[in-house]
Amino acid sequence: MEEQVPNRRSMRKKRKFRYGRFFMTLLFLAFIGIAIYSVVQFKAGQELASHKEKNNIEFTGDPLDVKNPAIENILVLGVDTRGEEQSRTDTMMLVSWNKETDEVNVVSFMRDIYAQIPGYKSYKLNTAYYLDGVQLVKDTISSMFGVPIHHYALIDFKSFESLVDIVAPNGVEIEVEKAMSEKIGVSLEPGVQQLNGKELLGYARFRADSEGDFGRVARQQKVMEALKDEVLSPSNSVNYPKFAGAIQGYVQSDYSTTEEVKRVLDLAFSGGVDINNMTIPVEHSYDYGSYPGVGSVIEINVEENKQALSEFLGMRLR
Repeated sequence: MEEQVPNRRSMRKKRKFRYGRFFMTLLFLAFIGIAIYSVVQFKAGQELASHKEKNNIEFTGDPLDVKNPAIENILVLGVDTRGEEQSRTDTMMLVSWNKETDEVNVVSFMRDIYAQIPGYKSYKLNTAYYLDGVQLVKDTISSMFGVPIHHYALIDFKSFESLVDIVAPNGVEIEVEKAMSEKIGVSLEPGVQQLNGKELLGYARFRADSEGDFGRVARQQKVMEALKDEVLSPSNSVNYPKFAGAIQGYVQSDYSTTEEVKRVLDLAFSGGVDINNMTIPVEHSYDYGSYPGVGSVIEINVEENKQALSEFLGMRLR
């Protein structure tokens, strides 16, 4: 009986099937490897931050605006120590994220603004945290400017340094404008350089020049932009799981753990995120003053700044 020889088409189909199955097996194994790596790194990040104690912070945020449901406003506070009664906020920012457009508007509030603090007399704005914590800072800014604040995030300086070193282990590129060393714990020389967490914090805190706090706020905004670029850099994507795990311990907020991780990943994988910056008070809307027991303050035209804030955020304020 004559032996049948398989035709070429049949043999090609078998080879394609074998190659396809081999490729799918490799893809599956790669997926499993990435998943295991991500879990291990996530837990490593959690372990790094496990020594951080979190305080019981009661916070009541505003409901989302029905006219602007895609806009989420987050009060970001940086403090020199976490939870101690003598702490004041060194950094006060409102991060307004439009989840439909991936636009992020960052508003920096000068800490020496002379503010009417609910339940107290007028003090510098950064005194609100000293008097009664996160909620009072939120209530002071909301009542003064009519802006809704939905969530908060609180981070101390050491935690900031650690998170920077996790997400950008090779440093963050910053152009240092001048020599800086006074009261920042590091010495920086002029020029473009890669700054580690401690150096980046020092750069953001420096104010020993003629620009004072206005210069510091400008540098804080510059640091935010540089950090955004580092987080979105493909070369740092391998650090996302560890970064997401560490955030839970190093950043205190009213978000649940799942929400914190989701927002990190949303921002990391959303593509181009545009950051726009604003400083309150705006130009030509303030004077300097001084009060016994308070010291030098910035007295602002509240209505002028409220109007500028409304236009910047693209939402009508109360």
